[in-house]
Amino acid sequence: MFIDQAKIRVKAGDGGRGCISFRREKFIPKGGPDGGDGGQGGDVWFETAEDVDTLLDFSGRAIWKAQNGQPGEGSNCSGLDGKDLILKVPVGTQIYDEDLGGLLLEDMNKPGMRVRICKGGKGGKGNKAFATSTRQTPRFAQDGQEGKERNVKLVLKLIADVGLVGLPNAGKSTLLSRCSAAKPKIADFPFTTLEPVLGIVELSDYRRFVMADLPGLIEGAHNGAGLGIDFLRHIERTRIIVHILDIMPIDGSNPADNYKKIRKELLSYSKELGKKKEIIVINKMDIDPDGEELKKFKKKFKKKVFTISAVTGKGIKELCEELFKLVKKEKERSHKDTHLR
Repeated sequence: MFIDQAKIRVKAGDGGRGCISFRREKFIPKGGPDGGDGGQGGDVWFETAEDVDTLLDFSGRAIWKAQNGQPGEGSNCSGLDGKDLILKVPVGTQIYDEDLGGLLLEDMNKPGMRVRICKGGKGGKGNKAFATSTRQTPRFAQDGQEGKERNVKLVLKLIADVGLVGLPNAGKSTLLSRCSAAKPKIADFPFTTLEPVLGIVELSDYRRFVMADLPGLIEGAHNGAGLGIDFLRHIERTRIIVHILDIMPIDGSNPADNYKKIRKELLSYSKELGKKKEIIVINKMDIDPDGEELKKFKKKFKKKVFTISAVTGKGIKELCEELFKLVKKEKERSHKDTHLR
């Protein structure tokens, strides 16, 4: 089950209470204070893990707590510190503070990232700490501080090199299954793909890139129609948008109009999304052998298009090679921009 949003409450551990104790030793009738300090409460951390690909673990549990610090003990023994709570999330998870109006705390967009969200409370001082020359037998100690707590919202935005977009039944799932070992659901009815599916496209000489099959968009998706903005946001993370068009849609529509509809949805959702590098792929060319429908499309759009048949496999190898080149260029550009900042 793919879960890409979760709201949870996280709480760091409370500090342990300081101890009130006095030495009790033979031949020392008036032993001084020896109460130890309480232990530090555990912190709450979020950490990206490459073997985690969904927020499913957070869907059935609302509160996550780190361990409290242990109370101090006599003989100047400090209490044990509480264990930290490390919550593993997929790469691409954004953490928002619900108590601060949805403030973005961290964008966990790289493997191995780790961020502390809540700090544990300090342990209280034992009565030993309050002994002075004029107050030799303090009979009090400090309580431990409470650990910080937050209501957070986790939002996962998939990170992929290539994102496949298009109307339902355009052939995105079939293309992904042809290009990679991924096994998305494939059928002749809308919304077969109800959640994003990632696949690794392997080329010769150990070259590879990540392709995502995103659920089919429909007109009005940016306003929540169909699967709506729940999946539009995943496209934001992709380097290249591959717009898949059915050359002969079964509903009688034409690919040119369908292209305009989806472009409108992308631009309506985000201007930045509309500016992403895009290539147009015309699918199901096996049912347009003379290319008449393709000619009609090219008359309306003076853009380079790739033609494939995801069913027969024709044109897929050439498409993957082109996609690898584009992904490589985008990565180099992104790396260069990062170093110029």
